[in-house]
Amino acid sequence: QVSSENVAAVIAGLKDLYARKLKPLERLYKFNVFSSPAMTDSDFEAKPMVTLLGQYSTGKTTFISHILGRSYPGAHIGPEPTTDRFVAVMGGSVDKTVPGNTVSVHANTPFGGLKRFGTAFLSKFECAQMSHPLLNDVTFIDTPGVLSDTERSYDFLGVTEWFAAKSDMIFLLFDPHKLDISDELKRVIESLRGNDDKIRVLLNKVDGIDAQQLMRVYGALMWSLGKVVNTPEVMRVYIGSFYDNPQKIILSKDLFDLEKKDLLRELSELPKRSCDRRISEFVKRAHAAKVHAYLIGHLKQQMPILWGKADAQESLVVNLEDEFVKVQSLYHLPKGDLPNIDTFRRVLAVHNIDSFHRLRPSMIQSVDDMLTHDIPKLLSNYAVS
Repeated sequence: QVSSENVAAVIAGLKDLYARKLKPLERLYKFNVFSSPAMTDSDFEAKPMVTLLGQYSTGKTTFISHILGRSYPGAHIGPEPTTDRFVAVMGGSVDKTVPGNTVSVHANTPFGGLKRFGTAFLSKFECAQMSHPLLNDVTFIDTPGVLSDTERSYDFLGVTEWFAAKSDMIFLLFDPHKLDISDELKRVIESLRGNDDKIRVLLNKVDGIDAQQLMRVYGALMWSLGKVVNTPEVMRVYIGSFYDNPQKIILSKDLFDLEKKDLLRELSELPKRSCDRRISEFVKRAHAAKVHAYLIGHLKQQMPILWGKADAQESLVVNLEDEFVKVQSLYHLPKGDLPNIDTFRRVLAVHNIDSFHRLRPSMIQSVDDMLTHDIPKLLSNYAVS
């Protein structure tokens, strides 16, 4: 186990490396405009996040209330869709709710990146604060139930993808009486790709069914998920009835207690595990920023010195696939390391390529030194692997 002091030291070291070596590269080549906003202290220091997803009435809000021993401020529970917003359930000295527009600009929260989804989303986002020991270490994200043919005024899948990337664990909740995976839920699950190791399945509300029924339900659920979740690993499935005063429990109550104990243990281990995730995400970001710098430097180099700049820009944007191939070949990059070309082209089209900077090898070398020397040294000093 890595001590909390060592975790704090590693996070502080990453913040320092980011400020000195990675952030200057990102700023010079507009990585924050094309890809991801600059990291803040809250991105490094935020508590681990657990996001709950599922169709309506699978017990997401009730699960959080059951784990915490009481409902969070503003929670609504019922048989019909009740949660119509994203709610960050966080620790606080007093019970209160904070509107999304306020949360997104608060320096001490990791939700600044949500501003890009606009006020239509922020009006459907809020923070619920309450005092609880578990919330000193973990933040829960409650989400609207997934409904078919639901018109939303914001990019629901984009928001889901954003929270998935930020989360340390993702619970997919299912009701044994409603196992069908709708097209909308399928799209939500597909948006989690790249975060498969974080996914846990929670088969909730299993009180009232016997062992034979449970076997059938479990088999049907795994068969349905197998067609959507593209991972060779078997997902951990928790079984229980995570709400107060369940109906008559036909299955062994010991089973429910053991499952709940395992789940709480995994949640309690998240703070130390999240250190590994932050290191991994930091390294991934550094590689992405390098590739971005290669692309921007290459495009700048293709611009003429005097005349024909407008035509050259138009040609580069239209033939961006060819330029990607050239950069990939020139710097020996795996194809999977290149950014989404449609997103890149859309941003590139509204910028003046001639205003970009040429590639500065010294800055690339600085990031390479950080990846090959500084980070390994930091981790070895604090026995993190």
